[in-house]
Amino acid sequence: MRKINSNAVAEFAWSSPGGRFSGAGKELSEELGRKPQSMDLTERHPFDVEILRIVPGATPYPYHSHSAQWEFYHVISGAGTVRHDGGKTPIEPGDAFIFKPGEAHQLINDGPEDLVLYVVADNPIGESCYFPDSKKWAVKSPEYRLVRSEPIDYFDGEE
Repeated sequence: MRKINSNAVAEFAWSSPGGRFSGAGKELSEELGRKPQSMDLTERHPFDVEILRIVPGATPYPYHSHSAQWEFYHVISGAGTVRHDGGKTPIEPGDAFIFKPGEAHQLINDGPEDLVLYVVADNPIGESCYFPDSKKWAVKSPEYRLVRSEPIDYFDGEE
């Protein structure tokens, strides 16, 4: 058994270049030995657990959906809003919700204090993300590449 105490795990923070998106988190799974780049499923772990913290007025990521990944959220403290395909839904401590592959989502802290959530996601190999607002894709092959394209015929450029 490998044990950690989340209170002792260092928090990392991020911000987009223009500062529109920001957040902080503790990667509990990686502290427990998860190797996210490994193709060995015993090293990848079947799921990833993070404690996500969003300061008031912030949103950590653009509106996006995953091609294969499921994400489960559980609100620990604070309040905010989740943007999703059906609109926007307020969230508060104790709320739990899940997004399956293909369901776009975004977290927004529009409350007066930090919004803290547990995030549990599976770790599918071959994952990609779609960003509906900017109509771009993040494709992992082998590293993430962001691309935009117009729809084309399957055989375009092949014959």
